[in-house]
Amino acid sequence: MENFQEKISVQNERALLVGAVLKNTYTDNLAELVALVESAGAKVVDRIQQKIHKPHPATYVGSGKAKHIGERAKANKADVVIFDNDLSPGQIRELEEIIGTKVIDRSELILDIFASRARTKQAKLQVALAQLEYTYPRLTRMWSHLDTVTGAAASGGVGTRGTGEQQLEIDRRLVSKRTTELKKELASIDARKMREIDARGGLFKICIVGYTNAGKSTLMNALTDADVYVENRLFATLDTRTKQWILEGSKKVLLSDTVGFVRNLPHQLVASFKATLEEAVNADLLLHVVDVSSSDAHDQAENAKKVLEEIGCKDKTTLVLLNKADAVAKDSQLELLQTIYPDAICISAKTGMNLDLLKAKTLEIYQGGLATLRITVNAADGKIQNYLESATEIIARNFGDNTVVLDVRLGKNQIAELQRFKPTKVEEIDIY
Repeated sequence: MENFQEKISVQNERALLVGAVLKNTYTDNLAELVALVESAGAKVVDRIQQKIHKPHPATYVGSGKAKHIGERAKANKADVVIFDNDLSPGQIRELEEIIGTKVIDRSELILDIFASRARTKQAKLQVALAQLEYTYPRLTRMWSHLDTVTGAAASGGVGTRGTGEQQLEIDRRLVSKRTTELKKELASIDARKMREIDARGGLFKICIVGYTNAGKSTLMNALTDADVYVENRLFATLDTRTKQWILEGSKKVLLSDTVGFVRNLPHQLVASFKATLEEAVNADLLLHVVDVSSSDAHDQAENAKKVLEEIGCKDKTTLVLLNKADAVAKDSQLELLQTIYPDAICISAKTGMNLDLLKAKTLEIYQGGLATLRITVNAADGKIQNYLESATEIIARNFGDNTVVLDVRLGKNQIAELQRFKPTKVEEIDIY
């Protein structure tokens, strides 16, 4: 069967953008939608913003405005009209009938971008599941390729990748069956991933989070040898990578990169990417990267915080990093952000600016303050003695017949790690 995805190049999609907002909250919120559309590979040919008192139940913007959008779409030869709002399946159908061209909403666009970025089996399954759960009521035109949904990385028209486009009636039982199959496959992968996380034992875990394109992958590369793919577009990275980061001497932590967030990230994606986001949930410290060169830096930071709250990270220890501080056009904007986030560190992941301060602050949090301990170990136990030599400051050492007693300083957070070596005796002292 000929694949519809091979017939249409994403670069040929001409998109008309529509943003409808309540009158008392009117803002120019299409800038992010433009970035999302361009990230999807389409070309923005026109944009329309509409103030509304409340969403129209049938068309969201009203039939008169819908007809106007249709005229503008025809005049600009638009292939797709993209709303910066979440539309119901009924509204989609009504709008397509009036406008005379394909209509998708913000969430479906984001799902489509994720589909084009998915590379690993886990990412493809996660995107496929999210697409089915969100879009299956409107998949009539896409049904024929549902059985190849996990091949979503292939290119296709905006809003069509991953499911094909054929005018066939949806068989809800088959959709339900496919959803169940995807969930089972993901459950198996998720369980393995959780075992991998648990296997890291007492190692201190740090997760880089933040708005998409804030510079998380660049920071990951700057701090480790991760060689994470970096590109100046939204959602360039979907898959989590974890690498060791050496803070000082032999003090090593695990550093993970995560998928970026956006305003109103579809709940289906948050749910489907649960295992990927578990890196943040299980982290001991979050590095929240904020792109201060963006005019919407504060809003982006707050939206990222909302997503973190959704996945259970509200009370997680977090260090805010004001990234791209070397590229800020207005000093007043950076000063404002520093006022809002007084404990933040201004950095540039690209140039390396203040990464030494980031490492020092991270080491401070990692240690959790210093403790002075007297530790008694078996004289023949070389493993624990090697650990103490490399991971602590040894103040005094006394030898007995079969034991060694060491007075050391180490981070309070590392006491649990020390116990893994099963010392004979550990007591806190304050004589130094």
